[in-house]
Amino acid sequence: MARPLLPDDLWDAITPLLPPPRPRPKGGRRPIENRAALTGILFVLRSGLPWEMLPAEMGCGCGMSCWRRLRDWQEAGVWARLHQVLLERLHAAGEIDWSRASL
Repeated sequence: MARPLLPDDLWDAITPLLPPPRPRPKGGRRPIENRAALTGILFVLRSGLPWEMLPAEMGCGCGMSCWRRLRDWQEAGVWARLHQVLLERLHAAGEIDWSRASL
């Protein structure tokens, strides 16, 4: 079986960093779940596939929904905070060779 794009331990690290959902006073369609959106984002970024060609069979919503979520999370600072969290986890596990680090 193929490895999942978004393992549970990575999802557990990301979940607290995500902003709360926007209020929807006028209703409309329910937004796709955050985990599904992130899976779609990872798939597109890893594969190089155009956003509009994200396969519906993946259950990640449409590519535009995933792209908008990527943009919103960038504006909310999610990626910068995730980078910090992952560096801290790697450092705690002794997986970073600081002698090779460059700033």
